Amino acid sequence: MFVDSSSVKRGNKTYTRHLLRESYRDGGKVKHRTIANLSACSPEEIEAIRLALSHKHSLAELGSVKESLKLCQGRSVGALVLLLDLARQVGLPEVLGSDREGTLALWQILARVIDQGSRLSETRLARVHAVPELLGLTFNENDLYQNLDWLCEHQTEIEGRLSRNEEGGLFLYDVTSSYVEGECNELAAFGYNRDGKPKKRQIVVGLLCNGKGQPLCIEVFEGNTQDPKTFVSQVKKVASRFGDAEITFVGDRGMIKSKQIDALGEQGFHYITAITKPQVERLLNEGVLQMSLFDDALAEVEDDAIRYILRRNPQRAQEMAESRQEKFASLVKRLNERNTYLAGHPRAKPEVALARLNAHAKKLGLAHCVSIVQEDRTFQLARNEEAIAEHAKLDGCYVLKTDLPIQCACKEQVHARYKDLAQVEWAFRTAKTTHLEMRPLYVRLETRTRGHALVVMLAYRLVQELSLRWNSLDLTVQEGIDQLAQLCLVEVQVKNQVPYVQIPEPNAEIHQLLKLAGVKLPSALPGPKGKVSTKTKLQNQRKRA
Repeated sequence: MFVDSSSVKRGNKTYTRHLLRESYRDGGKVKHRTIANLSACSPEEIEAIRLALSHKHSLAELGSVKESLKLCQGRSVGALVLLLDLARQVGLPEVLGSDREGTLALWQILARVIDQGSRLSETRLARVHAVPELLGLTFNENDLYQNLDWLCEHQTEIEGRLSRNEEGGLFLYDVTSSYVEGECNELAAFGYNRDGKPKKRQIVVGLLCNGKGQPLCIEVFEGNTQDPKTFVSQVKKVASRFGDAEITFVGDRGMIKSKQIDALGEQGFHYITAITKPQVERLLNEGVLQMSLFDDALAEVEDDAIRYILRRNPQRAQEMAESRQEKFASLVKRLNERNTYLAGHPRAKPEVALARLNAHAKKLGLAHCVSIVQEDRTFQLARNEEAIAEHAKLDGCYVLKTDLPIQCACKEQVHARYKDLAQVEWAFRTAKTTHLEMRPLYVRLETRTRGHALVVMLAYRLVQELSLRWNSLDLTVQEGIDQLAQLCLVEVQVKNQVPYVQIPEPNAEIHQLLKLAGVKLPSALPGPKGKVSTKTKLQNQRKRA
């Protein structure tokens, strides 16, 4: 009895069949009969059957097989298999294209989810994971840098394919900034820094999402670009892609202002935004709004075809009141410290201490409702309770503004859509700091900065999808990826035979991660079809250091 294998090539495909057969004599002639078709078995199972048949007359000899059998750990495969399958499910290969540049871009996206770093670290990461087997790529870090240029050049086409299934409706837009290290990035400039790094240059990033919070396009602006100036380009993008569809933009109070509303009106688009506190006070003074309306769960006022949705958030009101009390306590503490200092230093000037106390009150935002009274060389705090009450009357209050007709969206729907902006904020948090780490950029050219931002945006699509599918598990997406990365190939080396690789059976935790993600491990992988290498050697860098 033996295993008979043969292959035939038809077109671009090769078909292999395995038959379990035995030999017998019939009239002096040797003939063969087929016992079973083993073509559905994996290569490992075929080899196991061959091994058993070769020792069928003395099964005890199988105990010595371990001397000729060697198992070696191969590349990590779990995380890459899952992310590659998930990318196919959400359509990223079709968005990027199946050529070499598209596949390189796909690897950059997967690498960004697995472990964040530079293009050099992505190249080294490819030697740890089964990239040659699954993607068949040959590249080094320079190829990845050039791929960022390619992504920038084809960004409009990629984003167009990404949003091809969108039919208009709701779009969420917000802007953030990300500081950069060094002074050589072509888009970096000093501007309003949200990261608390006023002494560092930054870039400004605008992200457009659909109503589900899925990112559709990303744009990088110079670091000194104001938020409203980034808005018009997004309106033009949506107008060019969706034409006459019913479109509504949702943006915060600092994004959609009068000029942006005019730009939306020119395209026939609607908007949902919020108004500032001075605007609320003006409407209260004009009688358009009344304070009593904030007592309702959700109130609505229409004025000149503009709808205002009013609400008071009790939790936010309490937080603001507590914050105000903490500021008063801070000012009193500073005042007592100044009094103690003046008492112990007769030559100290009270005028200097008074100026510093007034400056501290202004910094805390309390200058309008307190005054510091000087009596000889001591100070006392005088509170203007009427001014404090006037300032606190709008604690937790906010007003939304929209031109959507009431038949298109009721006040509850308008309020819910504005709250959806939190999804964009979550995307920024994930992309900038927690998981995908857009910064540090590790690039200088404008094209590569834009390509890097596009990679991060597409990687967020995968992280967002995994977060939904793993929502029932008590772990983060990064923790799940780290667990999957522990699943490695096993290379089986049998004496006098060609070695082959197989995927071991995953443990219960990894099996659950794969099941919830809707991914099934393949029984075997093809041999490596590419080679990954680095031009930059760490030894040389260490010597220079």
